[in-house]
Amino acid sequence: MLLEVEHPRYEEGRDILSRFAELERSPEHVHTYRLSALALWNAAALGVTTDEVVDGLRAISRYDLPGHVEHEIRDLMARHGVCRLVDGPDPATLVLQVGSDGIRLHLAREPKLAALVEPAGEGFRVPVRHRGALKRGLLAVGYPVEDLAGLVDGAPLEVAVKRDTFTPYPYQVAAVRAFEATGHGVIVLPCGSGKTLIGVLAMAALGTRTLVLTSSREAAAQWRRELGARTWLADDAMALYEGARGAAVAPVTITTYSMLSKRAGPGPTGYAHFDRLSREPWGLIIYDEVHLVPAPIFRLTAELQARRRLGLTATLVREDGREHDVFALIGPKRYEVAWRTLEHSGHIAAATCFEVRVAMPPEVAASYAVAAPREQPRIAAENPAKLVAMRALVERHIGERILIMGTYLPSLRAAAQVLGAPLLTGDSTHREREAAYGAFRSGETRLLVLSRVGNFAIDLPEAAVLIQISGTMGSRQEEAQRLGRVLRPKPGGASFYTIVSRHSCEEELALHRQLFLTEQGYRFFIEDMTQPMAAPVDPAAAIDPAVQGASDVVLN
Repeated sequence: MLLEVEHPRYEEGRDILSRFAELERSPEHVHTYRLSALALWNAAALGVTTDEVVDGLRAISRYDLPGHVEHEIRDLMARHGVCRLVDGPDPATLVLQVGSDGIRLHLAREPKLAALVEPAGEGFRVPVRHRGALKRGLLAVGYPVEDLAGLVDGAPLEVAVKRDTFTPYPYQVAAVRAFEATGHGVIVLPCGSGKTLIGVLAMAALGTRTLVLTSSREAAAQWRRELGARTWLADDAMALYEGARGAAVAPVTITTYSMLSKRAGPGPTGYAHFDRLSREPWGLIIYDEVHLVPAPIFRLTAELQARRRLGLTATLVREDGREHDVFALIGPKRYEVAWRTLEHSGHIAAATCFEVRVAMPPEVAASYAVAAPREQPRIAAENPAKLVAMRALVERHIGERILIMGTYLPSLRAAAQVLGAPLLTGDSTHREREAAYGAFRSGETRLLVLSRVGNFAIDLPEAAVLIQISGTMGSRQEEAQRLGRVLRPKPGGASFYTIVSRHSCEEELALHRQLFLTEQGYRFFIEDMTQPMAAPVDPAAAIDPAVQGASDVVLN
């Protein structure tokens, strides 16, 4: 489907398509959308009907909707709910109900499902231990399961919220209600919109022991701080599970995906920490940044299907295509609000996005031209002209708090040296990171250079400007997460810059990275460093000669 950006009904068309289609390309004038099975099934799980999809397409289509397209839409959406998983005659057994004789016969002949089910009447008997594997297998053959089987209540835990300290926003309350209705699924909201608070409210609503899985130790510490600030939970009711450094388990336990997926010692699965935690009477498991869930956790999660499962994320986009695993094992999308909707209501900052293009010096361009394709992204990313552009952008935003982010460490070290700013990488200790974050929050430092450790779950609400000097290939997920670092509401809004080497693979990669944000309604303004910038800077004065020499050594 091709959507014209200049058409007067563009926004109406974008809003209709975003409910059930995926944006694939977003050049300046025409955007390309694709209907996929997963997008249609997520729409169905949110209550979007087949008629709404077809009528929406007809309402914005310049030409008649092709008959075969309507047929495919109706066929795919009709598959949602054909297979239903319900409680069986005993606690060790579930029943897979299939609403069509033809589909039941088809599934009975599927070799990948044969070891997981046993035919029984108008459906199949399913051992409880195969619950997750069956859902993944059925999704793979094109039949998403509506999981209606019972869920373990878990040990009770009163989580009293400090209602006198904050008032949840209406969309946060609606998100919790949507999750409560089924007890499993994913909430999709922009960074900075308070997804952690939604997790806290879900704990309070369910009143049960909870395991929280996060992307990093910093994120885990942030969850504990939020729980302490928002609830009356005692300190000993919350624990950070850190393996050898601290294997504490409490009614609310917070750990990381890497800890849970670490192979260690004997046990049923070979993952000792998972085996230890899975024995606890959890009634709720929260997957923070659920799009990050690594493959081992996908497999292990299949063992936790009887618990209520809440996934929180800003985007379900995964470049490896494993969105299907999130759908099958955590649950379908239950609630979503568009980024620009929350921007217009003032719940997140208004952001202006720029792509700043800089030329490569002749010697860098020559090196790039003869390099192997796998080396070209690094050479383009470490273009020293980016440091001049970065310095100019920093001077443009004097007085504001600025994050510099990138992927390649040599250019990040050079950026930190040029700006005299702290640098945090994967080698930085937890204490160093917390100290740097604290200094940034307090205003002691207004510049911070971050590698990919800053992509997720860092709480820096004061950041108003982000300058991206390199990225991880064409990752749309990373682009969205990095913009999210500056979306906390603030006067004057936020600015998001990506510096790109002209006539290099970075131009194409940048276009792909911007796809998700373009779908949310953001536009990227192009600035060319060969033309005067809003805050002109003399390249010779931007970087002290002594520092430039050090940067060259680092970059080379």
